[in-house]
Amino acid sequence: MYDDSSARIVAGLREWIAAAAPGARLPSSRALVAQYGASPVTVQKALRTLTSQGAVETRPGVGTFVRAVRVARPNDYGWQTAALGPRPKAVQQLSRALHSVPNDVIALHSGYPDRELLPERLVRAAFNRAARSEAAVTRSPAAGVPELQAWFAAELGAASPVGIAPPAPSDVVVFPGSQASLSTTFRALVGAGRPLLVESPTYWGALLAADQVGVQVVPVPSGPQGPDPDALARAFAQTGARAFYAQPHFANPTGARWSPELSDEVLRMAREHGAYVIEDDWAHDFGITQDVVPLAARDDGGHVVYLRSLAKCVSPAVRVAGLVARGPARERILAGAQAESMYVSGMLQTAALDVVTQPAWRTHLRGLRQQLAARRDLLLGALREHVPAARVEHVPQGGLNLWVRFPDTTDTARLVQDCEAAGVVVAAGDEWFPAEPTGAYLRLNYSGPNPGAFPEGARVIGEMLARQA
Repeated sequence: MYDDSSARIVAGLREWIAAAAPGARLPSSRALVAQYGASPVTVQKALRTLTSQGAVETRPGVGTFVRAVRVARPNDYGWQTAALGPRPKAVQQLSRALHSVPNDVIALHSGYPDRELLPERLVRAAFNRAARSEAAVTRSPAAGVPELQAWFAAELGAASPVGIAPPAPSDVVVFPGSQASLSTTFRALVGAGRPLLVESPTYWGALLAADQVGVQVVPVPSGPQGPDPDALARAFAQTGARAFYAQPHFANPTGARWSPELSDEVLRMAREHGAYVIEDDWAHDFGITQDVVPLAARDDGGHVVYLRSLAKCVSPAVRVAGLVARGPARERILAGAQAESMYVSGMLQTAALDVVTQPAWRTHLRGLRQQLAARRDLLLGALREHVPAARVEHVPQGGLNLWVRFPDTTDTARLVQDCEAAGVVVAAGDEWFPAEPTGAYLRLNYSGPNPGAFPEGARVIGEMLARQA
């Protein structure tokens, strides 16, 4: 009887290797089969394991040998000091919202929904069909697959009121995710050293994109109802800015949603100053009690550049975003997109289009609305019970997050560390501010995994906060 466990062989050979000299030849496979009473397949599996671990090396037709230990000499990178020159200003590090964490912690930090909230069966089926299509072996057009361009245009056009010309498919540029589109748009429409107005707080990824491009960010105070229109008007007048980046619906991180009156006022300002509004409709499919009517649907003068990503609502693996821009702005953005990425994978575009055009997609979105509402309310209730000192100034009508304010004396960095040590991962609100934070905040994601653990997570936050009193 053969013993099919290769672990025992690996352990035995490791002892043999430790006592052998570098370059020593291991016993033959036939000898190992006889020594360990194992099958030839199991012996080969053990040898492959040792090879992958760097303990042995195989020479075809000769045998397997103990690998010589190579002493690594220190690398000299000193020449790069002169090549790189002075260190530039510090750029933002990877957001805590993107950090991967073990499965046994309570994760309230992420910027993405849990896989239970994704249309997983639709996605898998779409990739299977895409793999059998021409998209698997052909290059897609630089601006995007025409059918996907048409879908993005039709989605926005369906929200346009009477009298407003809907966008055409040719107004759409498809990007490999929203982050790439932000960098390209900021570079094309604003340019290095020039001012870009942003809400404060706002999406950290937009701040990172602006920093990478060299754009000068100008903060505009924003609250539960959106940006202060008087402050926005002053910022336009004082800076001469020609672009304003904003999230009018379920803003990340505050959850704010603009009123129709504010939307009209912002559009009026953009027209008055000859400026663009770069509308990031990141949460279009995450409405809970309110549907989204994009600002861009109310503009046909080319003032609103509209961005909608599918990476969060379809799957993080489907990094596809559509950008709608009219006039020369679209040509500049397309030229920038071609320079940076040439084109977006046709496989991803085809799979994304397959998912969002299935009848089951709308059914999924209706169910998602109910699940998000339940998770949001569960986390809200847990915070009210276990963290009474915290305040949620605005209960969002959509999106994925709660923006939670703590007493001004709170040391948020310490709170984050203490919570993580206790098995709860949270994200401090500091990274969402383009200037100094105006208070102590955490952004908590209610769409993350294991909602049943929300009460325990809130209890830990409350306990860690009480230690600072």
